[in-house]
Amino acid sequence: MTAVLIIVIAAVFGVAALLTVWRIIVGPSILDRAVASDVLLTLLICVLGAEMAINHHTRTLPVLLIVAAVGVFGSISIARFVARRDGADR
Repeated sequence: MTAVLIIVIAAVFGVAALLTVWRIIVGPSILDRAVASDVLLTLLICVLGAEMAINHHTRTLPVLLIVAAVGVFGSISIARFVARRDGADR
């Protein structure tokens, strides 16, 4: 049963990650790419959380917290960059 669960989780997250990477590559604007990178980081957090739940441990919890912090700071810096660029265009 656990093997089937792992295969299903890997397939779903793999397809989602491929679609997200496609949006990062093709995305017409920087905001599309920023949202896609946030989604990719969220997928990584979900994969780490699923791995912790399946294997019954919390060893990767610090990695989860660091990835979450990087995602938040990355989003804030991109938002500030876009706000400055939009302000300069006016």
